[in-house]
Amino acid sequence: MDRRLEAGWVEKIAWSVVVVGSLSILAWVPFLYVGIRRGRRADWVTFGIFFVYIVAMAPWAISTSDGPGDPVLGTVAILAMAAAVCMLLFTVFDKRGTKFDAVSMAQPEGRQFLQ
Repeated sequence: MDRRLEAGWVEKIAWSVVVVGSLSILAWVPFLYVGIRRGRRADWVTFGIFFVYIVAMAPWAISTSDGPGDPVLGTVAILAMAAAVCMLLFTVFDKRGTKFDAVSMAQPEGRQFLQ
């Protein structure tokens, strides 16, 4: 059975603040949390993508640190930040429900009384 990871708007916004506050450097942290708590393959793939993004961005940012800056680097960072925030706010966490939602979905309608 799939594990659910529910979050309210406060938790979603708090994770988004981590991403925006770190200028997408810590974008991998919320997805590591989701991967550990829920453990789905898609969660681990998402974590891996954001971790590889940081591993690739760090040398790029260090190599362009002298001078006015790299507009492509800034654009990529802003796009990654926007993608992470949109995922955290709208797609990663499960919607709130009761603990009985999973039970009623697992059994066909009417059959729960025939046991």
